[in-house]
Amino acid sequence: MLSTKQIEEIRGYLKKSENPLFFFDDDPDGLCSYLLLKKYIDKGKGVVLKTKPILEEGLYMKVREYNPDYIFILDIPIVEQEFIDKANVPIIWLDHHKPIDRKGVKYFNPRLNDDKNNKPTTYWAHKITEEKFPWLAAVGTISDWYYPSFAKEFSKQNPKLLPTKIKTPDEAIFNSKLGDIITIFTMVLKNATSKVHRMANLLMKIEDPWELLENETSRSKFINREISKHMNEYEILFEKIDKLKPTKEKIFQVYLPPTKNSYTSTISNYLIYKYPEKVIMVIRQNEEKVIMSLRSTKTKLPDAISTALEGLDGFGGGHELACGAGVAKDQFPEFFERLQSQLI
Repeated sequence: MLSTKQIEEIRGYLKKSENPLFFFDDDPDGLCSYLLLKKYIDKGKGVVLKTKPILEEGLYMKVREYNPDYIFILDIPIVEQEFIDKANVPIIWLDHHKPIDRKGVKYFNPRLNDDKNNKPTTYWAHKITEEKFPWLAAVGTISDWYYPSFAKEFSKQNPKLLPTKIKTPDEAIFNSKLGDIITIFTMVLKNATSKVHRMANLLMKIEDPWELLENETSRSKFINREISKHMNEYEILFEKIDKLKPTKEKIFQVYLPPTKNSYTSTISNYLIYKYPEKVIMVIRQNEEKVIMSLRSTKTKLPDAISTALEGLDGFGGGHELACGAGVAKDQFPEFFERLQSQLI
C-alpha cells in the first residue's frame, strides 16, 4: 500500500504545482483519477492516452506544447525512459499495475510494498485529495472491480445510487444506478480525444451525479448527446452477446462483430459476472491482429499470457484477473492453444 507519508508527499507536489500536466489512461479509473486531482487544485491540463497504455517518447510534444512545471502520470502501466529523459520537469507517476523500473521519476505504486495490493489509482487519488469528492472516487474504484472501504458510507448517504445491500463491484456495476454512471464514463472515453477532454471539463463541474442520470442541465444534455451513438451501438451489441451460452471448455470465446469502437473490456466484464466459473476471452479482429480482453475470477492471467506470447508477434498484460492482449492474426491459433494448455 501507499503510506500516509507517500500520500502527503504526492499531495505536496500537487499543491506546489502551478501549471501541471496530467497524462491518464482511457478507462474510468484513469479518468476519475485525473478529475479528482485537477478538481482538488483547479489547475492544469489533461491528456488521455487513447491508442495504448504506454506513455511513449512521441508524446513529449505535449510537454513542449503546455510547458508544465510538474507532470502527473495516472493509471498508465508503462512509461518509456526516453519520455522521462526528455521531459526535464518533475514527474509524479501514480499507478497500480505490475511495477517497472525507471530512472528520473517519482514512482508511487502500492505493489512495490505488497504485490497483492493493487487498489485502483482512483483509490489513492481519493486519499490524496482528502476524500473531498466521494462520488468520483466511487465511480473510478468500482469501475476497476474494487469495492472500497468507503463504499459502505457512500451507500448509506446515496442508497438510491448504490443500494446498501450491494457488497461487490460486479453487483454495483451491473445492478445499480452507480453502474449506469460508470457506463456513461466508459462511453465518454469512446469519443475523439478533443471531445473526451471537453466532456472531462464538464464532468469536473458536476457536484451531484444524479445530474448525469436526470439529464436536465445543459452540460448533462451535451454529454449524453455525445455518447448516444456509442451507447446505442453498445446496447445492440450487448443484446446479442447476452443470448450466447458458453460451451464446456474452460475458455469462453466470444467474437465481436466489427464496430468503430471497442467494447471488449465492457463485454468481458459482464460475461465474467454472468459466468464466473469460466475464463472469458472477448475478441475483435482486423486484417492483421486479433485483439482480446480476458477475465477470470480465480486463474491468474498475466504470466499465462506472457508465456503463451513467447516468440510471437504480440503484446499482453494488465491485472491478475483482467488483462488485454493482442497477437498477429496468423499466430492466434498457436497462442490460443498455448494459453489453453496452461489454464486446464
